[in-house]
Amino acid sequence: MKDAPIEYTDISAVAGPLLVVRGTEQVGWDEAVSVRLGDGEVRHGVVLEVCDDRAVVEVYEGTSGVSPTAATVAFAGSPMRAPMSEDWLGRVWNGRGEPIDGGPGVLTGDERPLSGFPMNPTARARPAEPVFTGIAAIDLLTTLVRGQKLPVFSVGGLPHLELAAQIATQAHAAAERFAVVFAAMGLTHADATLVRDILERRTAVGDLAMFVNAADDPIVERLLTPRLALTVAEHLAFERGYHVLVVMSDMTSYCEAVREVASARGEIPSRRGYPGYLYSDLASIYERCGRLRDRAGSITQVPVLTMPAADMTHPVPDLTGYITEGQIVLSPDLDARGIYPPIDPLSSLSRMMRRGVGAGLTRADHLDIAAQLESSVAQARQIRDLAELVGPDALAPTDRSYLAFVDAFERRLVHQRRDESLSIDDAFSRAWDALSVLPRRELTMIDPAVVSASYRPASRDDQTDWAS
Repeated sequence: MKDAPIEYTDISAVAGPLLVVRGTEQVGWDEAVSVRLGDGEVRHGVVLEVCDDRAVVEVYEGTSGVSPTAATVAFAGSPMRAPMSEDWLGRVWNGRGEPIDGGPGVLTGDERPLSGFPMNPTARARPAEPVFTGIAAIDLLTTLVRGQKLPVFSVGGLPHLELAAQIATQAHAAAERFAVVFAAMGLTHADATLVRDILERRTAVGDLAMFVNAADDPIVERLLTPRLALTVAEHLAFERGYHVLVVMSDMTSYCEAVREVASARGEIPSRRGYPGYLYSDLASIYERCGRLRDRAGSITQVPVLTMPAADMTHPVPDLTGYITEGQIVLSPDLDARGIYPPIDPLSSLSRMMRRGVGAGLTRADHLDIAAQLESSVAQARQIRDLAELVGPDALAPTDRSYLAFVDAFERRLVHQRRDESLSIDDAFSRAWDALSVLPRRELTMIDPAVVSASYRPASRDDQTDWAS
């Protein structure tokens, strides 16, 4: 590390958020940078590339107003760092870690690089134990497991932001110390206000830290927001012993910022204009979660992303799916029918669910009930398609019961208020409300003893109400 920063004045080019500085010595990648403008304003950045005596600097606040002849650039000699302490909790920050709630900044604590420290794969422990979200369709059918990364796939116009905020507000685990870090990227001011209002109660309690990068904030700051949030989460988890849930929305906005910066650098585009390193860039974020064998804490991630034109083969959801352990998919069809949250159970999957449910964690029959629900929904949808061709009156009584079941499933189990937090017992109770609409003989995936104890057949009038 250099003894003192050297200021350079030879700025050869300004392009978008980038500066090219000539004549540099001993400058490395990811090094923190201070840019002093002619009027004394100081902006911050990072070194993206070094070639011979030239360094390409990415300025977080943007280069508007930067004069190549009047500005000076100083290199810190180390990656960008931030002080780490529990003072981040209970506060609202911008994407660079500056307070936007009227309070002071974080002034104490050891500084940590925002790039984080890679986890040794041999030191990782497998995800285990559930994180309850209070959302019945998630807790019952796609259970989130401590140490897992489980994204939410959505499309524009669906309430994915409200769902993300609700999860952050209601999430809890059977742990003494639990905290939430929420990273909002590219939000309009209206959406940012909505999220802050939803999270206000939890922020006031002091176990949530919120980082907000608005749509009109510098786009380069968007690249910093998730990394700062995850650095705080790593400190809380692996140095303070918290079990931390990190919710990030919207990762598509983040990836668009990566694409824009890559374009400004003149890089050769790959799929849909995104740079070829988008996969490794996303992996550098998603893989900063998990559990360590010798540490008490854990980091669980719920990244939220929107799929342009509902295309799951778009690079952002496609690459995310390769890195993460499942997905929660929101359905425009369910949303059009007034179901909130519009979670499609057949498109959603939690690959770590088996490690977070069962006896001693949720219930011994959890997997059986979840499998029965999904199987019955799949069959009901086939029958619904058939009914559109031949009419419901042409269906057999059992087939009509499946139509009543899927309506009960959607309106009784999946649907809940936006401020409603359901316990796992409430979720199972609602599941049996729906399953009991079916004839008992159809529940072939659940132990008969469990069926005898929980089955409560609905009356004909009840089934008519569900179908309507």
